[in-house]
Amino acid sequence: MKFQVLAAVAALSLAFAGTSFAADGKIVVSLKTPVAAKTKVVAGGAVFNCEGAVCVAAAAPSRTDTTKGCKALSKEVGEVVSFGSLGSDDLAKCGAVVSTSRSVASNK
Repeated sequence: MKFQVLAAVAALSLAFAGTSFAADGKIVVSLKTPVAAKTKVVAGGAVFNCEGAVCVAAAAPSRTDTTKGCKALSKEVGEVVSFGSLGSDDLAKCGAVVSTSRSVASNK
């Protein structure tokens, strides 16, 4: 009986752990200005390896691919052009650089 309870608890633990591990993924970030040297940065719960104008977190939790994660990284390495799956609205909230192709008319 004790063994059956123990086996059930172990199975449930693995089921929940599998869900959280599956949420981890790769995040690729483009920087406005390249870093001076190869750098490791911990931001938003992930370790980013930065070289040139690119930072990569090979196994980031889902909470990293957020505006908060973007802000944490940009404080360490400077302005961000793209961050994982964030769209232009979220990048704007991050304080990141958002490139647009529209022109602004001047009032004369």
